[in-house]
Amino acid sequence: MSLVNAGLATTRLLRDRGVRYAFGVPGESFLGLLDALYDTPEIQLVAARHEGGAAFMAEAAGKLTGLPAICMGTRAVGAANLAIGLHTAQQDSTPLLAFVGQAETDVRHREALQETELAAFLGPITKWAVEIPSSERLPEIAAEAFRRSVTGRPGPVAIAVRGDTFLDPVAYDDPGPTAFPVTGCLPQQPRRSWTCWRQRRHP
Repeated sequence: MSLVNAGLATTRLLRDRGVRYAFGVPGESFLGLLDALYDTPEIQLVAARHEGGAAFMAEAAGKLTGLPAICMGTRAVGAANLAIGLHTAQQDSTPLLAFVGQAETDVRHREALQETELAAFLGPITKWAVEIPSSERLPEIAAEAFRRSVTGRPGPVAIAVRGDTFLDPVAYDDPGPTAFPVTGCLPQQPRRSWTCWRQRRHP
């Protein structure tokens, strides 16, 4: 078990589960996550000019690889721009992980700049949307988000994180990769069905 900041614990956890791409427009409310990605070179960070483009890039990567890619945006405006790509991923059953910055802890629920209830806003267009309650829970919630994204009917998940909590130190012990569900390809299933496609790529 090692002591690292919550952002780095999260990127290491997702790296160990096979996540290889992250897309976003750099913003002040998730600088801790950007720093963690810099220290996790196995995940390639691509800077986009618009959060909508970043979400579509992540959606395309997830569709091509069968593994979720990360897309990132800032608070209300960034989250709104991500929404069209998240909606596409939801309708196309594409695994995707969205990290959205939230107002810092000391100004949360005080009508801070661009503050809004992100989990409620993104919930209807994702499989799961959640705001972390504390930095200690971030790696655990990221692992659960990955699991929900790739199991059952795949789809996007959204995690709202208060900007300061990415930098808080946490005791991190990686529980190991999340296992893919065991699936079978029945003779009557179309060759292009999701179950058969995923089984060929991830036996």
